[in-house]
Amino acid sequence: MSQRTAVIPFERITSIIHFMRGQKVMLDRDLAVLYGVETRALNQAVKRNIERFPTDFMLELTRDEITRISQSVISSPDLKFSKRVYAFSEQGVAMLSGLLHSRQAIEVNIAIMRAFVHLRAFLASQAKLGKKLRDMERKVEEHHESIHVLFEAKQQLTS
Repeated sequence: MSQRTAVIPFERITSIIHFMRGQKVMLDRDLAVLYGVETRALNQAVKRNIERFPTDFMLELTRDEITRISQSVISSPDLKFSKRVYAFSEQGVAMLSGLLHSRQAIEVNIAIMRAFVHLRAFLASQAKLGKKLRDMERKVEEHHESIHVLFEAKQQLTS
């Protein structure tokens, strides 16, 4: 199967992935915009199929979490959050694909899944890079100590 151009730019998707409660999530309102549906309609579809969304697939955000997100997201001043805001993990977003059947929803879900995969790979590469830097720093310190000992020995021999 050939890979089509994503409907939504990768950067747009990754900009609305948040990290909370130890996982990467997307808000119901952001997903609704991507899917081209109202947030209310998306949440109604979820509630009709709530057994598909255990707590590790969908979180109901606390007021504090909503406040933190609204402060960290650059948005229009008239943005209002509803009383209940839901966040979906990668598995929750995948589960949504079974509820929303429009062509746009299918293409958006594919783009979102690719973004999550890309983020996982990026985070793994950053962890590897961090380990390599720590190893290099340790080696530099070891060499620094050896060079210092050599200079001291040279000074003792020449004095």
